[in-house]
Amino acid sequence: MYSPKFDIVVYGATGFTGQLVAEYLATQYEGDANLKWAMAGRSKDKLASVRDAIGAPADTPLIVADAGDPASLKAMVGQTKSVISTVGPYQLYGTDLLAACVASGTDYFDLCGEPLWMREMIEKHEATAKSTGARIVFSCGFDSLPFELGVFCVQEEAKKMFGAPASRVKGRVRAMDLKHSGGTAASMKASFVATARDLSLVALLRNPFALTPGFEGPKQPPGNRPLLDQELDSWTAPFPMSTINTRNVHRSNVLMGFPYGRDFVYDEMMLTGPGEKGEETARRVTAAINAEKMGPSSGPKPGEGPSKQERESGMYDLLFVAFAPDGKQARAAVKGDRDPGYGSTCKMISECAICLLRDTPDVPAGIWTPGAAMGHKLIKRLVDNAGLTFTVEK
Repeated sequence: MYSPKFDIVVYGATGFTGQLVAEYLATQYEGDANLKWAMAGRSKDKLASVRDAIGAPADTPLIVADAGDPASLKAMVGQTKSVISTVGPYQLYGTDLLAACVASGTDYFDLCGEPLWMREMIEKHEATAKSTGARIVFSCGFDSLPFELGVFCVQEEAKKMFGAPASRVKGRVRAMDLKHSGGTAASMKASFVATARDLSLVALLRNPFALTPGFEGPKQPPGNRPLLDQELDSWTAPFPMSTINTRNVHRSNVLMGFPYGRDFVYDEMMLTGPGEKGEETARRVTAAINAEKMGPSSGPKPGEGPSKQERESGMYDLLFVAFAPDGKQARAAVKGDRDPGYGSTCKMISECAICLLRDTPDVPAGIWTPGAAMGHKLIKRLVDNAGLTFTVEK
């Protein structure tokens, strides 16, 4: 029986996020002789430079693999139990790698926030993945792990309080210090270009059930303009990442067999406070979001991102509220101790890979969201290692 050389290969280890993932594994699992991992990228010299810069052991294996060379991807995938891919935009650079993992039965983790590409991959590869044994796990970073697990936790509390899960949950960002990288900007631009080229994709992009082929649930709140949330006594502004997070939450519900029901309604917004000041903030935030969508990006280029100090001083505080038919509320909060997009994301995706490897090896093959696949065991690992907290609020 063939046994792969590695448990995990970090693909894209010379990129901004990939380097952070490799650094986390090198630091968090230093001295763990049972974890065999390698770094992969286009240039062996750059890989060696990153390995030395992050303080990884000098004998950390380096693999040359290029998104433009399918044979190199196949060779890389054939050496490992799982791949963490940080090479985006995935719609431009991820298709051949995903196909290679599916074909060989290799587990795969990414940070994808591109619902059009994810839908295409689900339709194209899910049946094959189930036959080869591959577990494909999308969106293992701030897109969309804290939100998916936040809904999971508040529904657990709803079952205790109400005796049943809630058909209505609100996800609300109470506070967040988020810095974009050039890779995030490139992914957003790639999605815009794809829809401009094929206008039929616009309807799919707007569909809350884009990631649940064959299932269409009830109408969902649009979340695209400032609103007064009377139940929470606060004005709210659109949350840009809701366009991927809500899709993943609905996919999780389907994958788990509809524990939230077939009539489940979920939306995400940013809380901006009560009164005139809250309204003014909500309108200002909305205007800034719309301007960023329409205007040319002046942000970082691919490979650039927040500094170490910015990553470590960042944070996020997310509130999830489940509503019973009689108006009672169950509340849960998810908080992270680092910049969500990078400082926290590199820890989350690493722990997803370790969790599937060590804690939940019996997860069936297929295309998953991390929470639906690993649930409570993943939450425990994130709390123990990744600086996240999950708390019930009264």
